[in-house]
Amino acid sequence: MKTFTYYLLTLAVLAFVAITGASAQSLNSPYINKVYEYVPAPGQFINTMPEWEEGDDAGAMAQKCLELIADEGMICLGGFGGYVTFGFDHPVVNVAGEYDLYIMGNAFVGTGLTDAGSSEPGIVMVSRDDNGNGLPDDEWYELSGSADVDSIGKVVYNYAITYNFAGDRKPIAWTDNQGGKGVMTRNAYHDQEYFPSWLTANGSLTFTGTLLPKNMYKENGNFVMKFLRYGYVDNQPNLIDGKKNEACCFNLDWAVDNNRQPVKLSQVDFVRVYCAMNQINVLLGETSTEFAGAEDLHPSAVPTAVVDINATGTCENGIYYDLTGRRTDVNAKGVIISNGKLIVK
Repeated sequence: MKTFTYYLLTLAVLAFVAITGASAQSLNSPYINKVYEYVPAPGQFINTMPEWEEGDDAGAMAQKCLELIADEGMICLGGFGGYVTFGFDHPVVNVAGEYDLYIMGNAFVGTGLTDAGSSEPGIVMVSRDDNGNGLPDDEWYELSGSADVDSIGKVVYNYAITYNFAGDRKPIAWTDNQGGKGVMTRNAYHDQEYFPSWLTANGSLTFTGTLLPKNMYKENGNFVMKFLRYGYVDNQPNLIDGKKNEACCFNLDWAVDNNRQPVKLSQVDFVRVYCAMNQINVLLGETSTEFAGAEDLHPSAVPTAVVDINATGTCENGIYYDLTGRRTDVNAKGVIISNGKLIVK
């Protein structure tokens, strides 16, 4: 009788999800609703996009990022490694056979060109809230892009760079783990401090990640940057003929772990974009990824975690979901799901 009751309850819940899931999820906004972290590397637009004011701390700058993006503005991530971490009011679902995210920058096509112009590629990372604390402090996975297959032997994995703050408006020296060193070049167009002013207390910033090959070359007397095929932010124009450019769309199936092995993610809670280039031009300044917002391409999708839990019982013990797939608490009222079991309270 107990097994039969559980079977009926499971069918009832699945029916409830099928009937109400879409309407419940339709309340989800497709646009980001929180910036958790804004940690840019030094660069010519840092402290201006968004603008830093005396007294602003990391929390204030993260909020300014969110407000600027919401007002159709954009933020600058600076040189290699600078990043922004953001999320939505719901998990982003991995829908089979479809792109899951659309992320915007300010890339554009050069005059008379088709595959180059302004391209400052940033890499996308994703993470699940496995520990359930609502913070982006769990394992991160990179979304593998076209350079992994088009530029074999030229991509530097596990690259690390350290920028050193020497004082307001003084040269910012950097060293990396490949034996490289240099100075963040200043130019005549931007005279503010290039090191993020709210992060100077530690004296330095270190970033690690995947370094993409340089993409700058000279064409008809002008410096341009070649587009990569897919998988990077601020790499190609956001729109083509008024429609979303597929090169600005991302699939959670591209996720890989630290060993570059594929990872299957049914949904993610946090997204991070970081600048993946260490490239400086005397006239143009550093290559720095700009971020202009993101969109969940199917916010009404019912998270597959609910289906997986009912069908296979693969949910981790001690982690709880409600019927829309949102992480919840063991003390939540109603029907919650954990470790393949339905709990009614």
